[in-house]
Amino acid sequence: VHGETGEHPNPFTIISAQDLKDQTWKPRTSLVIWPQELNSVLDPSIFEGRDAVLKEDGSIDLEKYCIAYAERLEAKGRFQICVWPEHCLIGSPGHAMVDIIQSACYEWTELTGRSVEWCWKGQNLLTEMYSALEADVPTSSSTALNTALVQSLTQSTRVLVCGQAMSHCVNYTVRDLVKNWPAEQTSQVTILTDCASAVPGFEAAAETFLKDMKEKGVVLSTAENASLS
Repeated sequence: VHGETGEHPNPFTIISAQDLKDQTWKPRTSLVIWPQELNSVLDPSIFEGRDAVLKEDGSIDLEKYCIAYAERLEAKGRFQICVWPEHCLIGSPGHAMVDIIQSACYEWTELTGRSVEWCWKGQNLLTEMYSALEADVPTSSSTALNTALVQSLTQSTRVLVCGQAMSHCVNYTVRDLVKNWPAEQTSQVTILTDCASAVPGFEAAAETFLKDMKEKGVVLSTAENASLS
């Protein structure tokens, strides 16, 4: 909320660590983390220096935490805090699979006799998770690098990438995948360029992402022309 008026920021407001230090913006006080939940959402073995953002009673000092979080986010160089409109909330249509993809998943299970492996993200209220593999500021085991998923994907002969959005979640998931992928095998990853799009206004980020991935050997293809071998 705004430090003086108490009003919520407009969508897409960018909040810097300095804004938080200056109290231009302050965290709302309604966030509740129960004591028994603390280690599962803010694990001291993953979020180093956790004690510095705790109060004397062991609860989270939200102002100190938000400053520490924003500083770590900015130090990584990919993001600052952005106030997004609520979207893709669990249980809402935005979180559901698109019908044609859902049908393809069902067909795959029928053909292979196997179950689809679903990967969840974004359930820890203390960090943002654009990438499906790792939060930009990991705070817990569920937001640290998902090494099991990376290892599973590297065993595939071909990984096809589609989804939303090319400028953000697809972008940083693939970047994290390629960073942890054998350099000589990046051509096994194919981005379906007609099966993803940028958030309006962020087209340049999507274009930079595709350029960077092509330079690293990732294949760019339309769905019709994609190779499965």
